[in-house]
Amino acid sequence: MKIDLNGVYGFTELLQKEAEKQNILLDEEMLEKFRIYKDLLLEWNQKINLTAIVDEYEIIMKHFIDCLELVKYIEQGKNVIDVGTGAGFPGIVLAIYFKGKIDITLMDSLNKRILFLMEVKEKLGLDHVTIIHGRAEELAHKAEYREKYDVAVARAVANLSVLLEYEIGYLKIGGHCLFMKGDNVQTEIENCKNTFKVLNASLEKCYSYCYKVSEEEYHRNILDIKKKDKTPNHYPRNAGKIKKSALN
Repeated sequence: MKIDLNGVYGFTELLQKEAEKQNILLDEEMLEKFRIYKDLLLEWNQKINLTAIVDEYEIIMKHFIDCLELVKYIEQGKNVIDVGTGAGFPGIVLAIYFKGKIDITLMDSLNKRILFLMEVKEKLGLDHVTIIHGRAEELAHKAEYREKYDVAVARAVANLSVLLEYEIGYLKIGGHCLFMKGDNVQTEIENCKNTFKVLNASLEKCYSYCYKVSEEEYHRNILDIKKKDKTPNHYPRNAGKIKKSALN
């Protein structure tokens, strides 16, 4: 679906209306930054593969509206890490919304995406965003990152057990992972019981929500996983071992 309204006003007006449907209020500053972010995403996407979604209406719904759901479960003043952020989803979306009221670290393993994120940070004036180039399973063992964060977020297709092993080491004891998943999460949760035990974590809540793109409904979930105790020193394992033998 194309946005029929002309110019900048059409994009921001539609984003604002769709956010309101999800009980999320966006002010003019946020809306303008989302517009610039969208423009940069489409510009860079012609050079490197950032997203398969290039329709502006779908960018609003499948990227911005989807990621904004997380803001309901993150408190101001928290230190947040987005591991494997890609084009900045959900980390950049959170940074735009919170306007410096949380500290956000974006981590990705591909240097081309890092360069894109650095330009987004500069153009949007996101002073409370830190951008790190590296592999999640390696940096999780470095003292400057291990058990330093209140919240770890991810919007990824990785199996829950795999995702949790990659991210839990970054959290402080008592911190929370907020993982964005699709509709069919119950099987993953059932298969993750051993992973929770080994990594000293527990599933606290599952928040369900949905939104419509044209007439198609998208049913989504946010898994809230709490870190109950220190992560054993040898986790996460290297990427090969994680993929070959998941903890579940």
